[in-house]
Amino acid sequence: MDAPVLPMPAPLCLVNNRDGVLSLDPKALAVLQEVAQPLVVVAIAGPYRTGKSFLMNRLAQKRSGFPLGPTVQAETKGIWMWCLPHPRRPGVMLLLLDTEGLGDPNKDDDDSDAWIFTLALLLSSTLVYNSIGTIDQRALEQLRLVTELTEHIRVREENDNPASNFVRIFPGFVWTVRDFTLQLRAGEKALSEDEYLEDVLRLQTGDGKKAKERNELRRCLRNFFPHRKLFTMERPAADADLPRLEELREDELQPGFRKQVDAFCRYIWEEAPVKVLPGGHEVTGSVLAGLAEKYVAAITNGAVPCVESAVTALARAENKAAVEAAVAEYQRGMEQGLVLPTPSHSALMAVHQDCVQRAITLFLSRAFADHERQYHAELVCKLEAAKEEFCQRNEEASEQRCHAVLQELWRDVELRLQNGDYVAPGGAQLFKEDLDRVLEEYKRRPDKGVKAEAVLEVFLREREGLAHVLKATEVQLELAERQREAAAAEAEAAQKAAEARLEEQRRTVEEHKRQLEQQLKEEQRAWLEEQQRVLEHHKKEYEALVREGFKREAAAMQELITQLQKEKKKMEVGTWVSSALNVLSNILAPFLPGMAGKLFNKLRRV
Repeated sequence: MDAPVLPMPAPLCLVNNRDGVLSLDPKALAVLQEVAQPLVVVAIAGPYRTGKSFLMNRLAQKRSGFPLGPTVQAETKGIWMWCLPHPRRPGVMLLLLDTEGLGDPNKDDDDSDAWIFTLALLLSSTLVYNSIGTIDQRALEQLRLVTELTEHIRVREENDNPASNFVRIFPGFVWTVRDFTLQLRAGEKALSEDEYLEDVLRLQTGDGKKAKERNELRRCLRNFFPHRKLFTMERPAADADLPRLEELREDELQPGFRKQVDAFCRYIWEEAPVKVLPGGHEVTGSVLAGLAEKYVAAITNGAVPCVESAVTALARAENKAAVEAAVAEYQRGMEQGLVLPTPSHSALMAVHQDCVQRAITLFLSRAFADHERQYHAELVCKLEAAKEEFCQRNEEASEQRCHAVLQELWRDVELRLQNGDYVAPGGAQLFKEDLDRVLEEYKRRPDKGVKAEAVLEVFLREREGLAHVLKATEVQLELAERQREAAAAEAEAAQKAAEARLEEQRRTVEEHKRQLEQQLKEEQRAWLEEQQRVLEHHKKEYEALVREGFKREAAAMQELITQLQKEKKKMEVGTWVSSALNVLSNILAPFLPGMAGKLFNKLRRV
């Protein structure tokens, strides 16, 4: 398989549909997995041979790409994708998904339409539904798949309230009506396109079967898609020119059509949001590829795709990758920022703190659905192990440097020992002077690192036997005094290192707490905003039901609103944040002996 190419020069098939059996194309998945940026995902669906591919090419700002066909034969099969830099938002990619047409008479499998439509809906952040003519009952009937979504999608493993759950995960809904010739009026009143759409979706009076079926479709569209937008477009060109639509120059297209298509494209480029998971985590290419794999696997195994299950399964792989990436970032930063041996333990810890901060930031930016903080715990363990490895390497480098310095400085003393200079008259004083010179020069030598005193203490202890060899009490006393000084200095250095370690642990705790608390508060804010958006949508629907005279449905909607308000109030109390910090406290406890552990408990109570 050829290496993935970004930006993509042409669309690729993402989902194959061969005789009703869906499968994912490995090359398209490989392209998606290379996309680290957030994605705005725009999918288009609708009846076959209605010009969906033309609109997608316009969104890609290309004259061609997704295939157009001049005959009644449906051109697109499965789901095709085109990933391009977003034309308005730096650092974001625009992923266009073109789906095969609904209602193709040449299809043998009746379920194919439902699953293609379901996948387009689950993968997109904005779903464009494209049809021709006007929005009459026949056009609405072509959207009957919406009423079947409860049979094809589960938001949670316990699907207790499909309508309320769907509104949280479904994309924005844009309806494009091609070859539109009606005047947008209701009696004498001129209507905007959006007002026309809402008028069409008004519930119909009547208790008959037909009225109930028609209202069920309207109710689903209203309940599932709170963000609705309509664009009407006139015929693009004369009938004779339609077969070569992608070859026509701009001035050969009808002016009104060009204006309408431009308005549609501007809206998508400026308003279509980044795809997010429940909880607000932005979807990158690798995440979307994982979701596609989970959903298609469920469909091919005869199951109903469950968003919660897919996100949970995907989170395991993505969070593990987030841990590895964060540890690699830490190690890379330490390798670049350290020159071993460091002058002190504090110098190493200063670089460590900077690298830990960046590692935690990277992890939290990629991790999601880590409710038990399992992967945060794994990150803490691996960062601690990586830090200890650098500390060990630092000590080893220091020991090697100190041994080399002492061996160099002791070389002249060794020569005098071999020549017997220290056993001659005045030799004891000469040895004392040479020893003082060696120790003073040792202190002056730079870059000895954190083991300077410890290595010196061992070095002097190993030479205690010189007093016996030289038969000099003065030598014995001098070596003993110097050894005591070195041992005291080593003990002081060890005490300072222990204090520095506690300070480092304190700062690490503060950094983990600060970043996690910041993320949790952001998640809480996003959840409350989402809950408020859902509430406002249901309140608006409640008012519409009252206005249209559907009292029973309005009462049921009011009950749902009350339930959602209770959930929102519970989240506003903030116990969720403190509970998550309690979990983190338990994670960090093994790494925080004594004072540092008590300090974290104090921080947690603030």
